[in-house]
Formats: sequence, C-alpha cells, structure tokens
Amino acid sequence: MSSLHSTSFSTPARRVSNSSTETQKSRTDRVSSRAPVRAKANLRVIPLKKSFIVRSQFQKHGDFHRAALSPAAAPKSSRSLRQSLIADAAAGEASPAPEEKSFADTALLGAFFAGWYGFNIYFNIYNKQVLSVFPFPWTCTNFQFAVGIMITTVMWATRLHKFPKVNADLLKSILPLAVVHTLGNLLTNVSLGKVAVSFTHTIKAMEPFFSVALSSVFLGDVPTLPIILSLTPIVGGVALASMTETSFNWAGFLAAMGSNLTFQTRNVISKKLMGGKKSLDNINLFSIITIMSFFILTPFTLMVEGFKLSPAVMTSMGLDSAVIMKRLLLAGFCFHMYQQVSYMILAKVTPVTHSVGNCVKRVVVIVSSIIFFQTPVSRLNAIGTAIALLGVFSYSQFVSQVFRWKARRDALSWGVDV
Repeated sequence: MSSLHSTSFSTPARRVSNSSTETQKSRTDRVSSRAPVRAKANLRVIPLKKSFIVRSQFQKHGDFHRAALSPAAAPKSSRSLRQSLIADAAAGEASPAPEEKSFADTALLGAFFAGWYGFNIYFNIYNKQVLSVFPFPWTCTNFQFAVGIMITTVMWATRLHKFPKVNADLLKSILPLAVVHTLGNLLTNVSLGKVAVSFTHTIKAMEPFFSVALSSVFLGDVPTLPIILSLTPIVGGVALASMTETSFNWAGFLAAMGSNLTFQTRNVISKKLMGGKKSLDNINLFSIITIMSFFILTPFTLMVEGFKLSPAVMTSMGLDSAVIMKRLLLAGFCFHMYQQVSYMILAKVTPVTHSVGNCVKRVVVIVSSIIFFQTPVSRLNAIGTAIALLGVFSYSQFVSQVFRWKARRDALSWGVDV
C-alpha cells in the first residue's frame, strides 16, 4: 500500500516537472527563433528611460553608432524593435552591459596621445634645424619617406603588423592618394624652411576651411550654418597672425596654404575613389602610400636638387655631415611614428575626439616651437593665432553635433525612439 501511495503521488509530480520543462523550452525556442539575425550582429541593448538605443559592436573606432541594419531588415515600429531586443536579452544572446574603461586602457590611451604629441614636436624641431642650414626640402622629404620604408619593413618582417594583401587594382586606386600625399609633405617642408614653425602651423589651422570647400564642390556636402560661422574666426585669426608675423614671406605662406589644399584633396579623393571601402587598415594604407611616395618623388628630387646627401656636399657647405644625418634620421623617424601613433589613437577613439586631439596637438607644437626657437611673437600675432585655434576647436564641436544629429535622424527613420 505504501508503494502504491508513493507511486500515485510521485507520478503527477514528475508530470508537472516535465510539463514545466517543456513549456520553458518552448518559450526559449520561440524567443531565440524571433531574433537569430540580430544575435549575430552582436547588438547591445542600453535602456534609456523608456527608450532603447542599439549599440553596434562592429564599429572599428568605438564611436557611438546605431546598429547597421539595412532598411529591409529594420523593424516596422519601435515596439517591434523593443520586443525583439528584449527577446535577445531573454535568450542570453545579447552582449553584456557596457563597463567603464579600466585604468590600464586609459593609461595606454594617454601614452598614445603623449607619443603622438612628442613625436610631432621633435619632428618639427629636428626638421627645422636641418632645413635652416641644409635648404633642400625635396631631399629632406624624400629621405623621410625612405626612413618610413625602413620602419615599415621592420614592422612587417617582425610581424608587429600584418603584411597587407595588395594587387594591381588596389595600387592603382591608391596612386592618386600617394601623389597628393607626396606634394602635401613636400610643401610643408618648403614652408618650414622659409618661415617659423609656429607660423606654418598657424596657417595649417586653415585645413577645416579647405575641407568644407572641397567637400562642398566635389562631394556635394552642404555645410550647416554653425560650421560656416566657425570658419570665420579661423580665417580671421590666420589673417591677423599673417599680417603681424615677423618671419612672413610669400613663399612660406603659399607653400603652407598649398599643403592645406593638397592634404584636404587627399581626403576628398579617398572618399570619392575608395568610397570608404578599404581593404587595408589605416596603418598599412599609410605604409603603402609612404613607399609609393618615395618612388614618385625620387626622380623629381634628383632633377630639381641633385644628390645632396653626400658628406662632401655637406662639408663644402661648412656643415657637420654626422650631425645633419643624425637629425635627418631623427626627423624621419619622428615623422613616420607620429602618423602611425595617430592611426593607433583613431582605432581607439571617435573621429571627433581625434579631431579635438589634433587641435590640441597644434597648440602644443606652436607653443613648444616658440619656446625652443625663441621665436619673437607680438601681442597681435598671439591673439590671431589663438583666435584661429579657437575656431578650429569650435569647428570640431559643430561637426560632432552634426554627426549626432545624423545618427538620431537615421534612428528615427527606422522607428527607433531615442
């Protein structure tokens, strides 16, 4: 009898347990079947009051983008999006909530910024020291590309960075970028040889002006009113600094302006020809451009200046060839490294943050060069430089606002409540 009672009571218990397990399993199956595509996208759900913002884990630079869902795959309403995202979370397939960066990550990023600024400062100092007594900008520029090739070769040979896969079509698409990159660096060195480092970098603060103008003409990008207004202090500040610059000459001024034009042309060509679809990462792209620039510039350097890197030529000019070569090597090393570190920073922060950091870098370079070379600066010259740099900072902030507005507009077009 006792066995019969135990059987009669235990059997329903097992049935209830089995039924519960089956119900839970069916719910899990239904939940997981509702969002298999979004789970693969590795989306993160961040609750914001009663809204949900989708953060994609694909983004290379860590900037805050909405999920790269195609319009066909986008949900029809914010309610359906919420339901699918809740289903992802319930199925355990969503990414964990974002955590604050660790102290080690912050320290590493700080070290990158310090290296970026330090290499840039020393490049300008060594480069100016050489160009002041060895006035051959074509030779100096080509030598800097040669040093970059040596660094790149070591980097690829030791597998510090993966060797890129290149083909004829890829090199053909990069060639226009290499041409304008070569011209931009050559003109920068021409300017540094003619005027003070601080003045060259004050003129180069005009880059946003050329960026807006060229993007508007060739890409059809219409600038907003705040962006146009932010260009006014940049132009006015550079004009005031130019009128009061003691080292001013037209060759140095026009070379720096030409450098702005060519570098911003490079950016426009990159967007227009490559369409943002790069088969190379930024470091490898820069390395290949450096190699191509060396071979592009070498024949023109020999035609314009001849071979000037021999000790005999330097001695005939009353120079210590060992000192000149040492400074040339250091300038080339710093030139390549500051651009490599710049790309490493870009991989860790948003483009807007990188732009602000670049603005601060220009201030640091101007101030350090004034201190090192004891460059005389009048009050009006300092005011003009400050106004121009403040305009560059304002431009970066307005570009950031436009970026956020476009992201919000795209999200709302998908029916996402943000």
